[in-house]
Amino acid sequence: MSVSPVSSPSTSYAGVAAASSAPARTSKKTLGQEDFFKLLSTQFQQQDPMKPMDDSAFIGQMAQFTSLEQSNALVQQVTGLRSDQNLLTANGYLGRNVTATDAGGNPFTGLVTAVDSDPVTGVSLTIGGNPYPLTSVRRIAVASNPSAGTGAAE
Repeated sequence: MSVSPVSSPSTSYAGVAAASSAPARTSKKTLGQEDFFKLLSTQFQQQDPMKPMDDSAFIGQMAQFTSLEQSNALVQQVTGLRSDQNLLTANGYLGRNVTATDAGGNPFTGLVTAVDSDPVTGVSLTIGGNPYPLTSVRRIAVASNPSAGTGAAE
């Protein structure tokens, strides 16, 4: 009795090649509450009515999700507190001479005349008419003559 092959190797790889040339799907990096409830409702719909899901598993999943939500909220609150603290720190630099570094890493000294806060770039100080990030400050000194600050390099 002879046996004929069902598919040849060349035809079995054709589907793989076609699938790999399809545009890639972008996935979300995090799951939200709505995603969790969709998964949970699907799990309830797909479970065997004669063997329902264990209550402890459901409670465990809810506890994990609640913990994750609380952790995310805490991260957001700490980020806000850090931003507020940076703004308060920068406020203390107003009217003072600071030594900071420019984008090239060169130190310069000048009078802080303004403080700006941006949700993307963070807190910046205006020295000599130019904005510099708060993190570039290396030294703070009391200005002897507030009108003397020029922002010129030393």
